[in-house]
Amino acid sequence: MQVGNISSLRPAEFVLLGFPGMDSYQHWLSIPFTVMYLLAVAANFIIIFLVRLEKNLHSPMYLFLCLLALVDLGLCTSTLPKMLHIFFLNEKRITFEGCFVQMFCIHFFSSLESSILVIMAYDRYVAIYNPLRYTSILSNKFVAKTFSAFLIRGFILTGLIPTLASRLPYCATNTISHCYCDHMAVVKLACSDISMNSYYGLFVAFSILGLDVIFITFTYVMILRTVLKLGSKSAQLKAFHTCGSHLFVILYFYITSLFTFLVYRIGQSVPPQIHIIVLYLLLPSCFNPIIYGVRTKEIREQILQKIKGGKKCSILYTYIH
Repeated sequence: MQVGNISSLRPAEFVLLGFPGMDSYQHWLSIPFTVMYLLAVAANFIIIFLVRLEKNLHSPMYLFLCLLALVDLGLCTSTLPKMLHIFFLNEKRITFEGCFVQMFCIHFFSSLESSILVIMAYDRYVAIYNPLRYTSILSNKFVAKTFSAFLIRGFILTGLIPTLASRLPYCATNTISHCYCDHMAVVKLACSDISMNSYYGLFVAFSILGLDVIFITFTYVMILRTVLKLGSKSAQLKAFHTCGSHLFVILYFYITSLFTFLVYRIGQSVPPQIHIIVLYLLLPSCFNPIIYGVRTKEIREQILQKIKGGKKCSILYTYIH
């Protein structure tokens, strides 16, 4: 521990406990988490590869899906490798600077994920409400400007979270009862008033997640009204099928985000194991590409074509040789 003025007191490193109270099970828990991480990386790379390679997928809907895959890769990579390092090697230490870099990455990528879900909801609204003007409304210029605005919003608002937290004096324990550097889990270790950090966290949550949820709710209410006005039952079913997977992704992302956000403020009586396990059993990064791959016809067809093409090449190679 460095010694000096209380405003400059800080540990050289923090210690992440992993899953508190579950030390004897962490090696076993590493197996499903490893599978989840490898699945998330592979599935998201497949989505990015397909969208980049196939020209018939170069439309706004699949561009958003590609952006979502990139963000999911960033989100899961900012947490799971360190978790697996703890589980496999029992290496629980993380540098002071590394902890706040991880904190920024988690909040920044989460804000981007929320932003992309907003854009995807608007994309579905335009596709159903005004399909004839879809390409003109969702032009490349519009998409670039919108995503840039969300990028700046997320960078500025979430960037101040670790900046403010890193300036607190940490003159007591440096042990974090979590498997990653969660904002409130870290600032609760400070030996000074953390009211401003807590209030700013609430402000960021409302400014990003809160406003995004309001916009998405309004958008899907309008989508529902439009779908119910469609005269054809087959058209209604197709519209519900298209939006169904989006709603599922949206619900479990915001539910787990809200759970994680509130648990350190009002959930002191909830066991810490439940805090963490509920979050990661619903890890969006692993399930987004699977949901879209299974439920999106074009993605599914492209995957099957690549598999069949690979088999044909293998058979031809065997025949020639």
